[in-house]
Amino acid sequence: MRNIAVIAKREIASYFATPLAYIFIVIFLALTGAFAFYVGGFFIREQADLEPFFVYHPWLYLMLIPAVAMRLWAEERKTGTIEVLMTLPVTTTEAVLGKYLAAWGFSGIALALTFPMWITVNVLGSPDNGVITASYIGSFLMAGAFLAIGSCISSLTKNQVIAFIVAATVCFLFTLSGLELVLNFFRAWAPELLIRTIASMSFLTHFTAVTKGVIEFRDLIFFASLIVFWLFANVVAVDFRKAA
Repeated sequence: MRNIAVIAKREIASYFATPLAYIFIVIFLALTGAFAFYVGGFFIREQADLEPFFVYHPWLYLMLIPAVAMRLWAEERKTGTIEVLMTLPVTTTEAVLGKYLAAWGFSGIALALTFPMWITVNVLGSPDNGVITASYIGSFLMAGAFLAIGSCISSLTKNQVIAFIVAATVCFLFTLSGLELVLNFFRAWAPELLIRTIASMSFLTHFTAVTKGVIEFRDLIFFASLIVFWLFANVVAVDFRKAA
């Protein structure tokens, strides 16, 4: 745990040592506010809740989270510092977890800075704060799943642009898999079991369920298993590169 904490601290410091962190946070806050108040019609709805705020999170994460994840390993490989990192007395698993937790923590900081919106709806009315709490938890878990995918993709290439595009594409497929437009394509020829499996892999399906105010065990299992799988693949990819 000490090694993981040291690596995470190093990564967090590297974020805030450059304008990247501040630019990301400003863009994230600006976009969440714009989507909630203008696109989502916050005032037109005349309801004191944060549904217009959370409904756009999956789409915002498609653009922003891969941008955070793309540098995790691609930059290390491009600059050659990955060799230095691998010679340190840390295991690959510790390195992967340290870098991932730093990126997830950074995303959590950006999400936490939207807290004034929560205060705003409480000033304007009497929202269901249990629903808002569940939505924040769901959003944080979804960001973690996006990051796990992006971290794994980043370990496969030296090019950050390629890492961003591939990670965004994979996350996009996971996000859309539960939509009727996608499912109807498979209903014409695929068995029902496959259709249900595809639908169950959708970020939208599970996140929407959480934003209703109930965090079910199956939703937690979905995000947790997705994170574990992609981090395991991340470890395997880094070990393979190290052996080569």
